[in-house]
Amino acid sequence: MSKALIVFASLTGNTEECATIVEKALEDLGVDVELVESMQAEPEDFLDVDICIIGTYTYGNDANLPDEFVDFYEELSEIDLTGKVFGAFGSGDHFYEKFCQSVDDFADKLASIGAVKGAESVKVDLDANDEDCANLESFAKSLVEKAASLS
Repeated sequence: MSKALIVFASLTGNTEECATIVEKALEDLGVDVELVESMQAEPEDFLDVDICIIGTYTYGNDANLPDEFVDFYEELSEIDLTGKVFGAFGSGDHFYEKFCQSVDDFADKLASIGAVKGAESVKVDLDANDEDCANLESFAKSLVEKAASLS
Protein backbone atom coordinates (compact mmCIF):
# COMPACT_ATOMS: atom_id res chain seq x y z
CA MET A 1 0.00 0.00 0.00
CA SER A 2 1.29 3.45 -0.93
CA LYS A 3 1.68 6.05 1.77
CA ALA A 4 0.98 9.74 1.25
CA LEU A 5 1.51 12.84 3.35
CA ILE A 6 -0.46 16.02 2.72
CA VAL A 7 1.07 19.07 4.39
CA PHE A 8 -1.13 22.14 4.13
CA ALA A 9 -1.63 25.72 5.28
CA SER A 10 -5.05 27.33 5.23
CA LEU A 11 -6.05 30.82 6.29
CA THR A 12 -9.74 30.89 5.38
CA GLY A 13 -10.43 27.15 5.31
CA ASN A 14 -10.46 26.90 1.50
CA THR A 15 -7.14 25.08 1.21
CA GLU A 16 -8.04 22.81 4.12
CA GLU A 17 -11.26 21.90 2.28
CA CYS A 18 -9.19 21.01 -0.81
CA ALA A 19 -6.82 18.96 1.37
CA THR A 20 -9.68 16.89 2.75
CA ILE A 21 -10.99 16.27 -0.78
CA VAL A 22 -7.55 14.98 -1.82
CA GLU A 23 -7.26 12.94 1.39
CA LYS A 24 -10.60 11.20 0.78
CA ALA A 25 -9.80 10.57 -2.89
CA LEU A 26 -6.48 8.96 -1.94
CA GLU A 27 -8.12 6.84 0.75
CA ASP A 28 -10.72 5.69 -1.78
CA LEU A 29 -7.81 4.57 -3.97
CA GLY A 30 -6.35 2.47 -1.15
CA VAL A 31 -3.61 4.86 -0.06
CA ASP A 32 -2.59 5.26 3.58
CA VAL A 33 -2.86 9.05 4.01
CA GLU A 34 -1.85 11.48 6.72
CA LEU A 35 -3.08 15.09 6.67
CA VAL A 36 -0.95 17.55 8.69
CA GLU A 37 -0.98 21.32 9.13
CA SER A 38 2.28 22.95 8.07
CA MET A 39 3.21 24.11 11.58
CA GLN A 40 3.01 20.48 12.79
CA ALA A 41 5.22 19.04 10.01
CA GLU A 42 8.89 18.89 9.08
CA PRO A 43 10.23 18.36 5.55
CA GLU A 44 11.88 15.14 6.75
CA ASP A 45 8.38 13.69 7.25
CA PHE A 46 8.25 13.28 3.46
CA LEU A 47 11.10 10.74 3.66
CA ASP A 48 8.71 8.17 5.17
CA VAL A 49 6.09 8.26 2.39
CA ASP A 50 5.78 7.51 -1.32
CA ILE A 51 3.66 10.53 -2.25
CA CYS A 52 4.49 14.05 -1.02
CA ILE A 53 1.70 16.60 -1.32
CA ILE A 54 1.63 20.31 -0.54
CA GLY A 55 -1.56 22.33 -0.14
CA THR A 56 -1.02 26.06 0.15
CA TYR A 57 -2.68 29.40 -0.25
CA THR A 58 -0.93 32.44 -1.68
CA TYR A 59 -0.84 35.60 0.37
CA GLY A 60 -1.18 39.22 -0.72
CA ASN A 61 -0.29 41.36 -3.72
CA ASP A 62 3.29 40.09 -3.78
CA ALA A 63 2.14 36.44 -3.97
CA ASN A 64 3.98 35.48 -0.81
CA LEU A 65 4.21 32.06 0.75
CA PRO A 66 2.05 31.80 3.86
CA ASP A 67 4.07 32.85 6.94
CA GLU A 68 3.43 29.46 8.53
CA PHE A 69 5.00 27.71 5.51
CA VAL A 70 8.17 29.79 5.01
CA ASP A 71 10.46 27.74 7.28
CA PHE A 72 9.14 24.46 5.87
CA TYR A 73 9.74 25.71 2.32
CA GLU A 74 13.29 26.83 3.09
CA GLU A 75 14.14 23.61 4.96
CA LEU A 76 13.00 21.48 2.00
CA SER A 77 16.33 22.36 0.35
CA GLU A 78 18.11 20.30 3.01
CA ILE A 79 16.55 16.95 2.02
CA ASP A 80 16.65 14.67 -1.03
CA LEU A 81 13.31 13.38 -2.30
CA THR A 82 14.67 11.37 -5.21
CA GLY A 83 12.24 8.56 -5.99
CA LYS A 84 9.29 10.24 -4.30
CA VAL A 85 6.22 11.45 -6.19
CA PHE A 86 4.93 14.95 -5.51
CA GLY A 87 1.91 17.09 -6.16
CA ALA A 88 0.89 20.62 -5.22
CA PHE A 89 -2.49 22.29 -4.99
CA GLY A 90 -3.88 25.40 -3.44
CA SER A 91 -6.42 28.13 -3.28
CA GLY A 92 -6.11 31.73 -4.26
CA ASP A 93 -8.03 34.66 -5.63
CA HIS A 94 -8.01 35.63 -9.31
CA PHE A 95 -8.15 39.23 -8.09
CA TYR A 96 -4.38 39.00 -7.62
CA GLU A 97 -2.01 39.09 -10.59
CA LYS A 98 0.05 36.09 -9.45
CA PHE A 99 -2.83 33.68 -8.88
CA CYS A 100 -1.76 30.75 -6.66
CA GLN A 101 1.95 31.54 -7.07
CA SER A 102 2.81 29.59 -3.91
CA VAL A 103 1.56 26.39 -5.57
CA ASP A 104 4.09 26.93 -8.38
CA ASP A 105 6.83 27.84 -5.90
CA PHE A 106 6.35 24.58 -3.99
CA ALA A 107 6.16 22.49 -7.19
CA ASP A 108 9.44 24.01 -8.38
CA LYS A 109 11.08 23.42 -4.99
CA LEU A 110 9.99 19.78 -4.79
CA ALA A 111 11.24 19.10 -8.32
CA SER A 112 14.57 20.76 -7.46
CA ILE A 113 15.19 18.27 -4.63
CA GLY A 114 14.60 15.19 -6.75
CA ALA A 115 10.89 14.46 -6.41
CA VAL A 116 8.99 13.41 -9.53
CA LYS A 117 5.91 15.37 -10.54
CA GLY A 118 2.97 13.01 -10.30
CA ALA A 119 0.15 15.30 -11.38
CA GLU A 120 -0.53 18.74 -12.76
CA SER A 121 -0.99 21.25 -9.96
CA VAL A 122 -4.55 22.21 -9.09
CA LYS A 123 -5.35 25.87 -8.43
CA VAL A 124 -8.71 26.74 -6.93
CA ASP A 125 -10.24 30.22 -7.07
CA LEU A 126 -11.40 30.82 -3.49
CA ASP A 127 -13.47 27.76 -2.48
CA ALA A 128 -13.78 24.51 -4.39
CA ASN A 129 -16.71 24.16 -6.78
CA ASP A 130 -17.82 20.88 -8.41
CA GLU A 131 -15.25 21.18 -11.21
CA ASP A 132 -12.48 21.83 -8.68
CA CYS A 133 -13.53 18.78 -6.66
CA ALA A 134 -13.33 16.64 -9.80
CA ASN A 135 -9.91 18.13 -10.62
CA LEU A 136 -8.65 17.36 -7.10
CA GLU A 137 -9.90 13.78 -7.35
CA SER A 138 -8.15 13.38 -10.74
CA PHE A 139 -5.03 14.91 -9.17
CA ALA A 140 -5.09 12.21 -6.47
CA LYS A 141 -5.59 9.45 -9.05
CA SER A 142 -2.65 10.71 -11.14
CA LEU A 143 -0.40 10.75 -8.08
CA VAL A 144 -1.29 7.15 -7.25
CA GLU A 145 -0.75 6.01 -10.84
CA LYS A 146 2.63 7.74 -10.99
CA ALA A 147 3.72 6.20 -7.68
CA ALA A 148 2.66 2.74 -8.91
CA SER A 149 4.63 3.20 -12.13
CA LEU A 150 7.80 3.95 -10.16
CA SER A 151 7.57 1.03 -7.74
